[in-house]
Amino acid sequence: MNEAKLYELLGKMITELGAAYIGTSVVIGDELGLYKGLAAGGAQTSSQLAERTGTTERYVREWLAGQAASGYIEYDAANQAFHMTPEQAMVFADDNSPVILTGGYNILQAAYAAIPNMTEAFRTGQGLGFTDYCNCLFCGVAKFFGPGYRANLVSGWLPTLEGVVPRLQAGGKVADVGCGYGISTVTMAKAFPNTQFFGFDIHPGSIEQARAYAQEQNVANVTFDVATAKNYPGSNYDLVTFFDCLHDMGDPVGAAAHVYETLHDDGSWMIVEPMAHDDLASNFNPVGRVYFAASTMVCLPTSLGQEVGLGLGAQAGEAKLRDVATQGGFTSFRRATETPFNLVLEARR
Repeated sequence: MNEAKLYELLGKMITELGAAYIGTSVVIGDELGLYKGLAAGGAQTSSQLAERTGTTERYVREWLAGQAASGYIEYDAANQAFHMTPEQAMVFADDNSPVILTGGYNILQAAYAAIPNMTEAFRTGQGLGFTDYCNCLFCGVAKFFGPGYRANLVSGWLPTLEGVVPRLQAGGKVADVGCGYGISTVTMAKAFPNTQFFGFDIHPGSIEQARAYAQEQNVANVTFDVATAKNYPGSNYDLVTFFDCLHDMGDPVGAAAHVYETLHDDGSWMIVEPMAHDDLASNFNPVGRVYFAASTMVCLPTSLGQEVGLGLGAQAGEAKLRDVATQGGFTSFRRATETPFNLVLEARR
């Protein structure tokens, strides 16, 4: 046994254990407005933040200490006050920030709650249904992915597709499949008021939230309905979009075939998937680590719980996704653009 390597691993695991524990406090701080209160009020003591947020000082004091120990907020020992830097506020407190990450911890909350079901799934090989997860999964997905869609979709991703933006500006027809809470659909609908958008999702609760969100945003050129990727209605769509959902599907090839049938001859299928390399070892990095862990607890079991149960996983990679599109009938497939977190792919007839 190499004692130095042992203590190196122990040190790493203490760091990991602290990260796992502090995640619960991130959810609480986000839900109670503690981050927003701290960011808005400048340097504050625990008493001041508790008064500002309508919470109890003793709990807030412990919460602040844990956040400061994690480097999520700053502490001024001389004044016994805490504050957030602009960078920290972007990650934890600003809902309009493209890099806010608090929603990821809501997903983590659902993943931990699913451990008993997942332990059995490991033994039996069976999948899980979306109803097997607590609702924080769906709100967490919206909070985690939504900021990236708002920041990148209209100005960054759609312009990289062949001829799509002019068609949407003139007035087209778009199906957003696996739309969840409708953030991607509404973001596009607001940018292209001459185009009709149709959001579809398998989860009824998400469709209810999407309808409410569209009404809240006063967007009239969008409708939402419950449907699967293999049976959503309509035809001659100028654009069909799948945002971070193809790998969750039990039969992605069947979904691809349905897209092919419902797409206009000159239309585009936009597939946004987690960033992944085709070589397994190349995904052993911080981004791949998050996605492999999330895939184990959510993406893979939901795919295995559906018909076919292909189980692509969140780190499928471009080659496997190309194969899915090709089997579905598409002859043209390319990487339109990418971010550190996303692959943006375009398939055409």
